[in-house]
This record gives sequence, structure tokens and C-alpha cells, in this order.
Amino acid sequence: MTDGGANAASRPVLVAGRRLKHLEVVQAIEKSIREGEVERGGRLLSEHALAAQFNTSRGTIRRALAELAKRNLIATQTGRGSFVTFDGHPLDTSQGWTHALLSGGASLSTHLMFLGFISDPELAVHLGTSTARFLAVDRLRRLPDGSAVSLERSRIPAIDALEPVPAEGLAEESLTKTMHRAGLRPVSGEQWVQLVHLDDATAAIFEQPSGRAYLHAIRTTKDAAGGLVEHVTSILDPDHFRLHIQF
Repeated sequence: MTDGGANAASRPVLVAGRRLKHLEVVQAIEKSIREGEVERGGRLLSEHALAAQFNTSRGTIRRALAELAKRNLIATQTGRGSFVTFDGHPLDTSQGWTHALLSGGASLSTHLMFLGFISDPELAVHLGTSTARFLAVDRLRRLPDGSAVSLERSRIPAIDALEPVPAEGLAEESLTKTMHRAGLRPVSGEQWVQLVHLDDATAAIFEQPSGRAYLHAIRTTKDAAGGLVEHVTSILDPDHFRLHIQF
């Protein structure tokens, strides 16, 4: 956003000499999001609380939230949708698998299989990125008994702030914290889950027969401007992970 845009966003919105209250709310919340006052992936206050905060009606708040959703700054949700569970515990993967599994009470160890930069022109075309160079982070997660239950391959567009990572390692062994320190914060995304059959190489990693059916999750997150933050493909053991749907 340019300086002119930022200044304009701070001015009241007038139409025929009157303020549009819901756009004032939009501007205030957008400013909080872009300046990091509202944590990426965090929840806003309830409609009731926001109405009290801005001294307006819940109808005005709903209009403001709808506008923020149109600008891809927030994701609104009616009830609960589809999500993945681990041993019956719901997982919120919006902030990454590590955070989700720890929050879900899973006792897993993580083995870093690869950390470095790669070139992947095909992925760049698929994701519409301006660079084919990515920071690649491959991790295998195991149960206390040593059984492998998930293999995750993360790809993050290479930016200057990430250049030291292969040599210095992940910040506090966390990819999410590493991305946050580099200024990469997701505000929206999508995830797909399908069934796949293990190829020979992946089956060897899981120490399972080739061809066994596993869950394959693909998660792509973007920043407030619509730029790619992270693309993750995960292979998940169906003995522990499930796709749960409420409707």
C-alpha cells in the first residue's frame, strides 16, 4: 500500500456529506490487521463486542465484516466446516502442522529431513509466483514408539529475509516463527484432502508396503495482498488422521 493509500484509509468515508459507518469500521480493522495488532490467523472479537467497541449496530458490523472478507483480509465462517483430526482431536492447520498437532495434544517428534533452497519452475507456474526459487522444508513426524505418521513438504517463496535460514536453522525450530520473522504472515488459504497410494520411495519412509492408501493434504496460504506465503503437501497416516465434516 502506498503512503497516499494509507493516509486515505485513515480519513472518514463520506457519501453525499455523511459518513459510511461500516467503511469506517472496515478501515479501522484493516489498519489493525496490516499493522500486526490483530494476529494473523487469530480471531476478531464477536459481532456483539465489535458493535460495542465501535458504538454501532451489529448490522453495520456484519456489513464491515463482509467487506473485509471481500478484500481477503478475513475469512468468515458459519458454524464449522471441514477439518482434519489427529486421533480424534480437531486440528486447526491455519498456522501449520506443528502448531496444530501441539495444540491438539499430540505427542510427536519431528525429524528435519531437508532444509535448503530449490528451484521448481513447474510449481511456480502452478502457484503463479514470480520466482521459481523456494525455501524447502521437509519434515517427518513420529509417534513416541518411532512410527512415522506424517510427512510434510513446505515450499516458501525465496525472499532476502530467508537467505540465512539453511545455515542458521529454523527460528526456535519453528517454521511458523521463521516465516513471521521474515514478515510472511498468512491471512487466507485453502486446503484439499484426497486419498493417494504410497509410491516406493514414500512407502520406504513410512516403513509401509508400497501402494497402501494414505491421506494427501495440500494447503496453500496467502498474505493480505494475495501473495503466496506457503505451499505444503502432507502425507498422513489414515490410522491416526481423519477428515471430519460437520454440517
